[in-house]
Amino acid sequence: MTPLQERGGRKRVTVIGAGIAGLVTAYELERLGHQVEIVEASHDIGGRIATHRFVGRDGSGPFAELGAMRIPAGHRLTRHYIAQLGLQHQVRPFLTLFSDDAAYLPGPAGHIRVRDAHATLVKEFAAGLPNRSYRENTLLFGAWLDATIKAVAPRQFYDDVHNEIGAELLDLIDRIDLTPFRCGSTGNRIDLPAFYAANPLIRSLCPPHLERFLDDVLDETGPGIVRLRDGMDLLPRGLAARIRGPISTGSIVEGIDVRGDAVVLQVRQGDKTFASTCDYVVCTVPFTVLRTMRLTGFDQDKLDIVHQTKYWAGTKIALHCREAFWEADGISGGASFTGGHVRQTYYPPVEGDPALGAVLLASYSIGPDADDLGLRSDEDRTALVIDELGRMHPELRRPGMILGTAGRAWGDHRWSRGAATVRWGQEAAVREAERREATRPQQRLFFAGEHCSSKPAWIEGAIESAIDAAHEVEWYEPWSSHVFATAWERPA
Repeated sequence: MTPLQERGGRKRVTVIGAGIAGLVTAYELERLGHQVEIVEASHDIGGRIATHRFVGRDGSGPFAELGAMRIPAGHRLTRHYIAQLGLQHQVRPFLTLFSDDAAYLPGPAGHIRVRDAHATLVKEFAAGLPNRSYRENTLLFGAWLDATIKAVAPRQFYDDVHNEIGAELLDLIDRIDLTPFRCGSTGNRIDLPAFYAANPLIRSLCPPHLERFLDDVLDETGPGIVRLRDGMDLLPRGLAARIRGPISTGSIVEGIDVRGDAVVLQVRQGDKTFASTCDYVVCTVPFTVLRTMRLTGFDQDKLDIVHQTKYWAGTKIALHCREAFWEADGISGGASFTGGHVRQTYYPPVEGDPALGAVLLASYSIGPDADDLGLRSDEDRTALVIDELGRMHPELRRPGMILGTAGRAWGDHRWSRGAATVRWGQEAAVREAERREATRPQQRLFFAGEHCSSKPAWIEGAIESAIDAAHEVEWYEPWSSHVFATAWERPA
C-alpha cells in the first residue's frame, strides 16, 4: 500500500470482518473520503445477522433469523441506517415474550396460557416472601417481574439473581398505584417497561451490578421493537451494496503484526498464505476469534482484554412447518417461555405464500443453556428440541408437519465463537473500563464491534463502535501515538 498520507488526506484502510460493525466502518470511512477494503473469513457477509431462507434465495419463501432478529425502539443508530438504505418500508412490529395472551409459560402441572398464569405466578412468588402482606397489585408486579427474569436469563443466572426482588423494592412498589400499568386482555399482567419508564426512582434502585441486565430485559420486552419484513440480512446486504471498495470473502486473517508505520496481516486464501502490509486496520471480529490469531506488537494490557473478555453462547433452532399450526391454537405471534432446554419459542408471522409453509423459531437460548445444546450434534440438538416442544405443541408430531430444520450454535461457530459479550453482573464503572480497554487502539490498529460498545449484544452497539472507529481513523495523527478524542467529543 502507498505511504501514509498526511492528516486530512485520503487514507487506505483495511477492515477485518464483514459483519455489521465492519460494514458500517467501511461505509463511514468511504463517506469521509478514504479508500477501504474488507477481508472476511467466511464466504458470506453479515456476521451474527444470519437470515436462513428455507425456500430459494429470492425472498419468496419462509425464513428464520438465526442471529439478530429485533431492534428496540430506542436504538436510533440502527434506525438511522435503515432509513439511509431506504428500508423504512420494511419495518414491522416485532412481538415479544408474553405479548400474546394465548402464548404459554411453564406451570406446576404443565404449560399454562399467559392469560391464565397470574394466579399461579402470584402464588409461587408470594410463597417465597417473608411473612409480610402486600397489596394484590404489588404481588402481581413482583410475580411478572420474576417470570420475565426467568424467561430472559439463563437458568444459572436466574438462580443467582431472582432473590434480588426483595422487601425494599416491594415496600416502595406497595405505595404506588399500579392500576394504570395493568395490561393483557383481562388486566392480569403488569406492563413492566411502561412502569419503569414512568418511575425512574424505582429504576435507580436496581442493584448496580444488575443495571445492564435490567436494561436488556426492558429492551427485549418493551414496546416499539421492530424487525425487517423480508429479513434482517437486508441491512448488511444493503450496506455492502453501497460500499465501493472490495469485500474479499474466504480471506482468513491468521496473524496481526502491529508495527510503527504499518500493520501487517497474515492472510490465507485457500491454500495460499501471504503478508499484506496495511496503512491502517480496523479489526471488528469478536475477541474470541482475535485471540486465536498470532498477535505481535500488542501491549500487555491489550492482550489481557482480548483474552479475558467473556462471551456467552447463543443457540437457535428453527423449524420449517407445513402450516402455522399455532394460529389454530389461538396464538397470533409473540413468544412462549417454554422452559427446559428449549427456553424461548417465537411465532413469526406468515407474510409470504402460505403454500410455502411457515417458520417456527422453536428454541432460543443463551449462556449456559445454549452451551448445553451446543455440546450436542445438530441432529441430537434438533431431536431434543422437537421432543420437548412437542409436549406443548403436539401438532409437531403430525406426519409431514416438519418440512425442514435449521440451527446455529454461535458458541461453536468458527467465525464467532460466542453469540455476544454480555456484561450482566458488572457495575457501570467496570463495564466502562472494559469497553474503553477493548476499544483502545494499538498504533494504527483500531477496534470495533459490539464488544467495544455501550450496548453489547445488540446491532446498535456494533454500529455505535463502528462510527467511533471510523472517526478515530479520520482523526489519527501519523506522528501521534494516540487518538485525541472519541467521535462523540469532537466538533461537528
